[in-house]
Amino acid sequence: MEIDARINDLLQYLEPITLEQMSSIRLMNRTDTKFVTNKENLARLLELAQGKYYAQFNNDSRIANYMTTYWDTENHRFFLEHHNGRAPRQKVRVRTYMDSDLTFLEVKTKNNHGRTKKKRVEVPSQDIDVQGTNGEFVEGLVHQGLNEMHPTVRNQFHRITLVNYEKTERLTIDYDVHFYNMETGTDANVGPLVIIELKRDGNVYSPVLDILRTLRIKPSGFSKYCIGSVMTNKKLKQNIFKEKMIVLSKLAKTKIN
Repeated sequence: MEIDARINDLLQYLEPITLEQMSSIRLMNRTDTKFVTNKENLARLLELAQGKYYAQFNNDSRIANYMTTYWDTENHRFFLEHHNGRAPRQKVRVRTYMDSDLTFLEVKTKNNHGRTKKKRVEVPSQDIDVQGTNGEFVEGLVHQGLNEMHPTVRNQFHRITLVNYEKTERLTIDYDVHFYNMETGTDANVGPLVIIELKRDGNVYSPVLDILRTLRIKPSGFSKYCIGSVMTNKKLKQNIFKEKMIVLSKLAKTKIN
């Protein structure tokens, strides 16, 4: 609890930015890079970000709460596309922004150049109708209907969003990630691991890259769907993730499995 209190305290020293102000930030030539670290390094990052970054706030809080349910086919098409390194590859998910009670059905597509595009439609809740416009939306993008899929892994996590003063980049920081597998009934979590994603406008100067280098935090891929699947369903093909799980355990300073 001590490190969580430290993170919360440091967030209060970052100048706030509202969701409305965030909407004016348009990263037209965006590149995305992920990093994985732990809560101790997150606290150090927040210390070094003082005077360089805004912290997004909503409902008087700088920490947002998310819930995401991933859908897949009977043969786990989307998981295997990622495992086998296929590009382009896709994922289907339903994401709820729990603080604002907004939910979206989303399709993410990663192309051959490593760029990710997301398309989404608002839905009333996590319990979505697989027919009608929802089914047509998904089928038009992945060429399979929702009625050929089912919910597989659900996660919940906290998110901090930082924006640099020049408003040329956005940093999302996810932690306290918990998984529940709806096929196996298994729960898991990643302990103190923190997933950082840097979204910036082209190759403009990035203050946080200097901070990350200072903290010796290197780029590292992390798919919440795939890691959550590997941790909660041992029957899935997971050879490619074995080394990743060892690295994650070292970062967490406890076994992640």
